[in-house]
Amino acid sequence: MVAAAVDRRICTATGCLRNLSRRANPALTLFRTSDTSRPFPLGRFPERRGPPASGTVTRMRAPDDPAYPRAAAPAAATVADLDARVPRCAACPRLVGWREEKARDDLPAYRGQEYWARPVPGFGPPDAPLLIVGLAPAAHGANRTGRMFTGDRSGDVLCAALYDLGLASRPDPVAADDGLTLRGVRMSSPVRCAPPQNRPTPGERDTCRPWLARELELLAPALRSVVVLGAFGWQALLPVLAAAGWAVPRPRPAFGHGVRITLDGPAGSRPLDLFGCYHVSQRNVFTGRLTPAMLREVLDGAARTAGIR
Repeated sequence: MVAAAVDRRICTATGCLRNLSRRANPALTLFRTSDTSRPFPLGRFPERRGPPASGTVTRMRAPDDPAYPRAAAPAAATVADLDARVPRCAACPRLVGWREEKARDDLPAYRGQEYWARPVPGFGPPDAPLLIVGLAPAAHGANRTGRMFTGDRSGDVLCAALYDLGLASRPDPVAADDGLTLRGVRMSSPVRCAPPQNRPTPGERDTCRPWLARELELLAPALRSVVVLGAFGWQALLPVLAAAGWAVPRPRPAFGHGVRITLDGPAGSRPLDLFGCYHVSQRNVFTGRLTPAMLREVLDGAARTAGIR
């Protein structure tokens, strides 16, 4: 298929996808559009794994405690463990209210569907050498489906590009149980709940930061490149990388599409290459600020650096 045809397919795929029937996944059945109940019971996680040190008391943090991410994220021993902890978080009241409100919108396109309406964990293999960092889940995308970049136009564009590069098993992410797999790629975001107007506050970004910080720590042994979609993700990621031991220049590099910087890692670890890319938002794609060819070019460069192309 020639590039022009591919571009047309990417930009028009959503109209077809919205007409596909979606199977209800019992594991994700949380919040029907007509349901007004809380989407999940509040539970508790210990701050640390294993027995406490002698003479200390292990404190417990409720998921609606603002300190919950700082306690729960570092305690995750594996990526799978981290992914299981993320959805329980209710640390930001404004985001909790918004994600649940959007699940009750009862939009005709999604009427009767199950909404995830919880924080969204990362998606992809735990040993991925390439990480894609976005902004936050979309209100009727990942907040509905429970999987990063799934169920909205941004995900359609991103996954179509990954599919063209041989890094995704299908170009049309429609639901968490659609069989999509990623090859050597993981998706994440600095904010895990859908924010109003796609604009998290600085406080919400900082409260959510431990999830991304721990994810990077767990991915670090295999991680070789990161594609950052948009200025928000870029600005949120650099402090996390610096705190984890990567040598981020001062002043910090400015975001730009096509920007590439190489960061020296902590002692004994390999360098990390960061690639800037305009976000795959509807506005950027519809206005031509980001074309499918531009996106493929950045992803291809990052994949080659990561050794998966």
